[in-house]
Amino acid sequence: MSFFKKLFKNVIKDGDPKDDTVTVKGKPKPRYYGTVTPYPNFNASSDASVLQAAIKSKGVDEDVIIAVLVKRSNEQRQKIKVVYEASTGKSLDKSLKAALRSDLEDVSLALLMAPPHFDAHLLRKATKRLGTDEDVLVEVLATRSNQEIQELKRVFKEVYKTDLEDVIKDETSGDFTTALLAMLKANRAENTEVDTDLARRDAQTLFEAGENTDGVNVDAFINILTTRSGPQLSKTFQQYACISDITLPKALDMELKGDIEDCLTDIDVQADALYLFSDRASAPFSQGHGTCEDTLIRVLVSRSEIDLKKILEQYRAMYDVSLQEDIMKDTKGHYRDILLGLCGPH
Repeated sequence: MSFFKKLFKNVIKDGDPKDDTVTVKGKPKPRYYGTVTPYPNFNASSDASVLQAAIKSKGVDEDVIIAVLVKRSNEQRQKIKVVYEASTGKSLDKSLKAALRSDLEDVSLALLMAPPHFDAHLLRKATKRLGTDEDVLVEVLATRSNQEIQELKRVFKEVYKTDLEDVIKDETSGDFTTALLAMLKANRAENTEVDTDLARRDAQTLFEAGENTDGVNVDAFINILTTRSGPQLSKTFQQYACISDITLPKALDMELKGDIEDCLTDIDVQADALYLFSDRASAPFSQGHGTCEDTLIRVLVSRSEIDLKKILEQYRAMYDVSLQEDIMKDTKGHYRDILLGLCGPH
């Protein structure tokens, strides 16, 4: 069963966007679903000194390092990095890399990266390994806002001295390349209003491009799935069900194969990103101990200040066990501790 088939069960909802807002001083504000929050009594100089002492201590005090990193927001960590280098003459990243080992080192260094730098790092790693990691490419590009994608491209060029688009062209091929490049244009509508007439027209276009023709007009699928908002696509899927005897996910499954199928069927994760990340977070445990640590680290670090609380709830609903329980069972030591710290109180 493809990911999209499972995702589609959760795509069409009656949820009210107002449910995710709170009123602050008479104005609606988005609710915060991150597990990591800004430390209330933050002092960058104090934290830099504490980390320096922990790194220099005999045997390295990993507990202290973990306590600081998971209880500071990313913005606060960036300030600590600046003060640390100014006071010691050394990069905090390099100091931790020398002091820590294995998975704990990987999580700690990930937490020190600003979000666009972490995204750029993920995509560079996904395209440099033996065999491109298509799942990572689609996950990152399909779950970032237009502004975040633009910033990601800027940082990628700045750090790796090459355009991300050129890397995608070199490391992927065919319709999959076309779909990724379309996402890199960052043209997805981001409003929450739904145009029923547009949904009806799009549904008809997708029907004509897939079921009602010999062959598949992949360009039509790519155009609609990479430019419409999540709520708009949900309405399109509803309209598609009115004109076809089969659902759109089933049509995609029947008509498309290979990377482009996986890409297009995963591409609208904005409709239910929680399902995607919960599904990805389970990979290290479903595939056996010691595997897919990169996936677990990627999800916890990248969502810790966005929606990790919701992902944890979705994970329990999907697997009847908490993510924290799986972490406790399948990891150990300081690596386990830093992962649990990112998950928040349990």
